[in-house]
Amino acid sequence: MSPASRRTNAPPPRTDPVWHDVTLLNADDLYLFNEGSHATLQEKLGAHLFDSGGVGGTLFAVWAPNAERVSVKGDFNGWNVDSHHLAARGASGIWEGFIPGVGKGSLYKFHIVSRYGAYRVDKADPFGILQETPPQTGSVVWDRDYPWGDGEWMAERGSRNAFDAPMSTYEVHLGSWMRAPEEGNHSLGYRELAPRLADYCRRLGFTHIEFLPVMEHPFYGSWGYQTTGYFAPTSRYGTPQDFMYLIDILHQAGIGVILDWVPSHFPTDDYGLARFDGTHLYEDPDPQRREHPEWGTLVFNFGRPEVRDFLIGNARYWLEEFHVDGLRVDAVASMLYLDYGRKRGQWTPNALGGNHNLEAIDFLHDLNTRVRLGLPGVITIAEESTDFENVSRPVAEGGLGFDFKWDLGWMHDT
Repeated sequence: MSPASRRTNAPPPRTDPVWHDVTLLNADDLYLFNEGSHATLQEKLGAHLFDSGGVGGTLFAVWAPNAERVSVKGDFNGWNVDSHHLAARGASGIWEGFIPGVGKGSLYKFHIVSRYGAYRVDKADPFGILQETPPQTGSVVWDRDYPWGDGEWMAERGSRNAFDAPMSTYEVHLGSWMRAPEEGNHSLGYRELAPRLADYCRRLGFTHIEFLPVMEHPFYGSWGYQTTGYFAPTSRYGTPQDFMYLIDILHQAGIGVILDWVPSHFPTDDYGLARFDGTHLYEDPDPQRREHPEWGTLVFNFGRPEVRDFLIGNARYWLEEFHVDGLRVDAVASMLYLDYGRKRGQWTPNALGGNHNLEAIDFLHDLNTRVRLGLPGVITIAEESTDFENVSRPVAEGGLGFDFKWDLGWMHDT
């Protein structure tokens, strides 16, 4: 057969805007996700640069089980909600599709039309690894490639015992620790901060540094405690690779890194997790549990398997992908008690007649068990403000499973 014949008989180039036969999900993924035991959910959902038969693009996937339809809008299609529709993957609640030509740096959001009422909304990607700098709210197609130089630290991390030697931890809010007055008093970026923080901590004898939440958040004044982008280090100070560089330099200086992490509640911003598909998907469906009365935020549905997967996968994401050494879990007390911040008549006792949130306690057991699988040497710390028993006792011995409890009194005194 001549070359001309081969060209004639070749299938014509695909022109469909979304390829629905390209997927990262298999049957096991869908089963484990809906069961609540998927270990690497961030590798399947979100936006992933992908090559399909020599055609480059991005594979998009989002969980929205109560959606009537889902599309991707972005700078690549003029933010058109009707041109790039995703396909439902069975009964899993996941919508997925490959969009050729969408590359690194492309801006996007998911447009969700709910099957309930007339609810339709544009959402940032819950698994997005980079978001636009606030007040902009779009997600950015990105990768996680980085040439790590902390091999010695990581090789030794598993052999360290956190109880064998004292820990001296320096708590830092990145945006206010140091500024550049000669350049409009702007906050330093991750890469600018790296050598300065490493030198400062080393000179003062700190063994660890603990960052107030770096996950993307809309309100700077919240110090990061109202998270909208759980998988995205805030772009106020740079890219994910820039944040990796900061951790890398600290490790090379012999300084461990702990992140403040907020799995207890999230803000009500309409582009975030709240009412994601027109229903209370991530937040607790019970109106007496759903809202945090003191903070005006929403409480996660700790009893839903997919939500637990989202949170535990997020914890492991920071420990694995960013080489973080530990997590300080914020506001644990607000998770443990059904009557936290609530008056009589504003809460309902649990099945045993008490005020403990049994689903949240079970979640913390699961969290502290699963984050250690294959990650020796990592630690978890509870910011728990009551006298709840056995916070730092192992799960197998009836405790919550944390390594340490944060000493709030000493912290405020100093």
